[in-house]
Amino acid sequence: MSHDCSLPKGPDGIYPFDARGVAKRFRHAAIFGAIDALYPGEIMRFCNDHDPLPLLAQIDQRYQGRVKVAYVAREPGQVVIDFLLSAA
Repeated sequence: MSHDCSLPKGPDGIYPFDARGVAKRFRHAAIFGAIDALYPGEIMRFCNDHDPLPLLAQIDQRYQGRVKVAYVAREPGQVVIDFLLSAA
């Protein structure tokens, strides 16, 4: 499944977040802000150039399982992850 992370919102209702354009020192704060802005049931599609394993651990700890993670693509140089915010 391909997805253009440069579009503001896909026709599938998924909100893209392209981390590659965010300065590294601001990335985690920006990602947490974007997840915090989601309503339950909404999906943010995260695009990055590497697998963000430390970030995923932080998300799990911060949101205590309320954010579901599903890889869309997991290839060297292109990692795409859907973050689904579940109800509290």
